[in-house]
Amino acid sequence: MRTRIVLLAAILIGFAACNNEAPKEETPGKEEAPVEKIGMHPAWAVNANIYELNVRQFSEKGDLNSVLPSLPRLQKMGVDILWLMPVHPIGEKNRKGGLGSYYSVKNYTEVNPEFGTKVDFQNFVDSAHALGMKVILDWVANHSAWDNPWVTEHPEWYETDSLGNMIAPYDWTDVVSFDYTNQDMRNAMVDALKYWVAEHDIDGYRCDVAYEVPGDFWDSARAELDALKPVFMLAEAEVPAHHNKAFDASYAWEFHHIMNAIAKGEKEVSAIDEYMAVEDTHFVADAYRMYFTTNHDENSWNGTVFERMGENHLAFAVLAFTLDGMPLIYSGQEAGMENRLAFFEKDLIKWGDIPFEAFYTTLLHLKKENQALWNGASGGAFEKIETAEPMTYAYKRTHENGEVLVFINFGNEEKALTTTVDGTGYTNVFNGKYGSMQGTNVQLAPHGFVVMEKH
Repeated sequence: MRTRIVLLAAILIGFAACNNEAPKEETPGKEEAPVEKIGMHPAWAVNANIYELNVRQFSEKGDLNSVLPSLPRLQKMGVDILWLMPVHPIGEKNRKGGLGSYYSVKNYTEVNPEFGTKVDFQNFVDSAHALGMKVILDWVANHSAWDNPWVTEHPEWYETDSLGNMIAPYDWTDVVSFDYTNQDMRNAMVDALKYWVAEHDIDGYRCDVAYEVPGDFWDSARAELDALKPVFMLAEAEVPAHHNKAFDASYAWEFHHIMNAIAKGEKEVSAIDEYMAVEDTHFVADAYRMYFTTNHDENSWNGTVFERMGENHLAFAVLAFTLDGMPLIYSGQEAGMENRLAFFEKDLIKWGDIPFEAFYTTLLHLKKENQALWNGASGGAFEKIETAEPMTYAYKRTHENGEVLVFINFGNEEKALTTTVDGTGYTNVFNGKYGSMQGTNVQLAPHGFVVMEKH
């Protein structure tokens, strides 16, 4: 069971009964410390966060070298893991849009020339490592571009229809699906995964549509990668079994949808409790669940945080960054990005004066420094704090090495709460900018929050 004090037995029993199926599938170098891994996780991941880098849209030039000047800023912000969206050459056959999708991979062991050379890639990895950050690559194991050499050299590695024609998954017409019953294809894919770890010292992978690829493939791939160095693996999936051997972390898609629904008035705040009660029954205590308010898919296809969450976008970020998962920031999120980035074209992030950088810096450093907020079983227990006011949510995270109190108002009106929890001796991490607490009394602005910590 995960480290939570769960609410009511009735909630747990009721929701376990109606959710008896598996959760819906949605979609430097080595550590110098004596202990390389904690459980199956690299030791450095216990209090880590992730920053998703959209290289194409990050700068005017859109290459890896142009990101380098921003690395010290990201490191100062508290970023630990840099997730690079796919860096491979993009297929031209059946390409979507003018520049194509990163996820149409033309060659698994080359760098997209738009991003630079392999020398540039290595310089990026080395620069990140020198700043104490890790680098993971986005890996597309389910399908390749139609003009990937494997299509002509090994057509037997791909799925076909009844007429023997190669097929595209879903409406992703720019790619063709692999056949994982073919062991030679599996071996080639593992070799490609090992290449970037062995030759370029990357630190792991974010695995695209991981649920579409057989679990035993990921299990064996992880074992071979760990033989090279302890890696970090993130699954774009919500499959509990993935955490048995292959993956450190997985997407909390369902929780993300719940946050969107609460913001739109489609669900009550109590849906958070219901989700967490069910979550405890599905995922082991040390499964890192990745919480987020946006990412490349959400931003491009479903809307910005302002479209989906409105004035609550910061309130939900506080929630996502202080629960027991691993938080994600998407490129431009700290800049308050108000546009949906085009997926197949150039669409530069408008950085401006980066208005929310201080906000995310505070949350990232809080998570890193207070063990109550560390990932999975390394973090503190969750205790719900009851509030009488609707549209408010409060909880306490407790560890022998730290405590954090969180009070959030998702409503449109100011709220004055009287709680059973005394905040005396705690420090307001936002210096009262978003709300205040005196003893057991909490004042919350509309869409506001109070986060208090004790070491």
